[in-house]
Amino acid sequence: MQVPLVLLVPPALLVPSRMLPASIQITGEQLSAAEVQDICESLKEDSVRLLSIRGCQLSDRDFGRICRSVAESRSLAQLNLNLGVVSSTSRTRHLADAMSTNRSLQTLFLHGSPLLDAGLVTLNLALSTHPALVCLDLGDCMLGDEALGLICGMLPPDGAKSGLMELTLSANAGISSKGWARLSIAVAHSSQLRVLNLDYNLLGDQIAGMLAVAVASSRTLEVLDLEGTGLTNQSAQVFLDMVENYPTCLRVLVLAENDISAELQQQICDLLSEGEDDREAPPLVIRAKPSSDLLSIRDKYQPIRDKYQPPAWLPQSIQGPPPLESVKFEPQ
Repeated sequence: MQVPLVLLVPPALLVPSRMLPASIQITGEQLSAAEVQDICESLKEDSVRLLSIRGCQLSDRDFGRICRSVAESRSLAQLNLNLGVVSSTSRTRHLADAMSTNRSLQTLFLHGSPLLDAGLVTLNLALSTHPALVCLDLGDCMLGDEALGLICGMLPPDGAKSGLMELTLSANAGISSKGWARLSIAVAHSSQLRVLNLDYNLLGDQIAGMLAVAVASSRTLEVLDLEGTGLTNQSAQVFLDMVENYPTCLRVLVLAENDISAELQQQICDLLSEGEDDREAPPLVIRAKPSSDLLSIRDKYQPIRDKYQPPAWLPQSIQGPPPLESVKFEPQ
């Protein structure tokens, strides 16, 4: 028995009209060749804005077909391949080829994919030179220092080319303190980064101190997630001093699941809340109205949940379609 695809279709599509970008979201299913064919045809027709096949099982051949269709799509803005979909070297190469040709994708989720450093080496050129990519999730991808060095190249300094606005590196235990120090320097000088998720990495107070300096130096960073990163009151005191005495763009600092007192966490939260209304938007911020089908969807390492919904960094030229309605689409 085939499981029907669920497409979220704008109301305008319920009557004959010009095809508007819609959304295909499937989780944890075995995809048949017929279902993959339907997905590929929709991508080639530029009728898909969001494609999510997180946790799905499909053959290497069908994965390659989807990647070739992603390469051709001019409407696709968000691609979710979380939870092990990119599971081999050959699939990583297929994805790299697709990203090298595609020009529309803004958000790529690879959370829970066993990429290793070698996988990032394969993907690096396609990711770093993509003209539209602003949000990248590489959480729980078994990355190390070599991969992190390549990722730092996606956070170019002021005056250089544009880079990522949102980066997730949750639960990559292979990254050393040297790697995190290098990331801190890149964050301090990044021209665009707004959201940085480092939850469930073994950072400790020393790295947290470096990150505090990076936050104080950054003119754009608004969200920093340090949940479950081995911090103590020492780190919290440094962040408290920073937000109390120095101007910063930071508006969300997540310190849950650390050995930090509730009182210190509340003091930091209160200070960030007080400054939010008075803070001017940093340079280059593009604040598009969030579209329900394009909000960031992260697969948290532990527990798997979302604590907040970061803003959708979408250029005005490709804002989302009208509100979506769910309809069933039965493959032929």
